[in-house]
Amino acid sequence: MAEKAQTYHVFETAGGYCGIAWNAIGITRFQLPARSAEATERNILRRVPDAERGDPTPAIREVIAAVQRYFDGEIIDFSSVALDLDGQDDFFRQIYQALRAIGWGHTTTYGTLAKALGAGPQAARDVGQAMAKNPVPLIIPCHRVLAAGGKVGGFSAPGGATAKVHMLELEGVHVGTPEPAQQSLLL
Repeated sequence: MAEKAQTYHVFETAGGYCGIAWNAIGITRFQLPARSAEATERNILRRVPDAERGDPTPAIREVIAAVQRYFDGEIIDFSSVALDLDGQDDFFRQIYQALRAIGWGHTTTYGTLAKALGAGPQAARDVGQAMAKNPVPLIIPCHRVLAAGGKVGGFSAPGGATAKVHMLELEGVHVGTPEPAQQSLLL
C-alpha cells in the first residue's frame, strides 16, 4: 500500500528541532522540539521505524512553516491539518477530535474533556492516556489539557511539563511552575 509508506523530515524552529512524518493520507507523527536534529530523528524513527527521510510535499511544507511560526509566537490554528490516525483507539480518536477544537490560548482539563465526550469523571484517566499516546502533539494540542484546579499535569514530550508550560506561555496562558514528577491525573 503506497499510501501507508511514511516519509519524515527534521526541521529547526525557535524552540529546537522538530520532526514530522507523513503518508499520502496525512501526518502520522510529530515530534516536539529537542535540542538536536539527531535526537529528534532518533525519536521519530523510534515511533515510525520504517519511515524514509525525504523532502516535504507542498502541504507538509505549509505545516512546517506554521510550526516554525508557532514557536516564534504567532497565533496558529492546526485544526484543519490532515492527519492519519490509523491504528488509534476509537475513543482516543474522539478525544483527539474534541481537543482539536480547543483553540490558541485556551485550555481544558482531563475531566472536562471526558465530560464533553459524554463519559464520566473516571474517563479522565483515559483522556490522560490519550494525551500520553498522542502521535501528533501540537497539531492535536495536548499541551492545552491541564489537571484539575488548573495544575500543569504531566507531559511526555522532550522537556516534560516545563515544555508544556513554555508552549502555553507562547499562547499567553500562565499556569505557574510545574510540580516535579507529577504522576496523578486525578480530578
